[in-house]
Amino acid sequence: MGTLFVDNIKQQSSQGSGTITIGASGETVSFASGVTGTNYPAFHAFLNSTQDLSNGVRTKISFANEEIDTNNCYDSSTNYRFTPTVAGKYLIYTQAVLTASANTQFVDGDINIFKNGSGIAQQQFNFQSNPGNSCNGSISRIVEFNGSSDYVESFAQINTNNSNQKVLGSSSTGFTLFGGFRIGT
Repeated sequence: MGTLFVDNIKQQSSQGSGTITIGASGETVSFASGVTGTNYPAFHAFLNSTQDLSNGVRTKISFANEEIDTNNCYDSSTNYRFTPTVAGKYLIYTQAVLTASANTQFVDGDINIFKNGSGIAQQQFNFQSNPGNSCNGSISRIVEFNGSSDYVESFAQINTNNSNQKVLGSSSTGFTLFGGFRIGT
């Protein structure tokens, strides 16, 4: 077996577009550093309807609507957690819209990513000197999973000057969401 050293590979009959085939059907192509070309397992879930929160209580967000779940690793009905069956590093993200019932009522809050029951990423909001009505935050984190028992969940908390705290949901995926995908070994 020989080694090919090149600086550029271009499709012969085109000027920068077209398909380049490496190997034949049924063959495996190996890449250095464990790159497989597959970012699975992957999931993306969203909050379909608004979820009530208790004032000052960190609460798991019930992402019951799955848009993507490539390997059935996301539980959208009971625990609302992602437990990938393939070990490796994953990019995990969450976004949440937190709201109080009226202007000047939102004091502070946070959104979180928990791994195996412990916080690993957090975004805080503090409006104590100028309380508002709502905020939208997002966080992401690279997380290593063992491929069997490690899991992640998304939580939120809000403190208000009233008793009407919520995480906004929507029938579209744009408001409050949770997802992740494998990025390597």
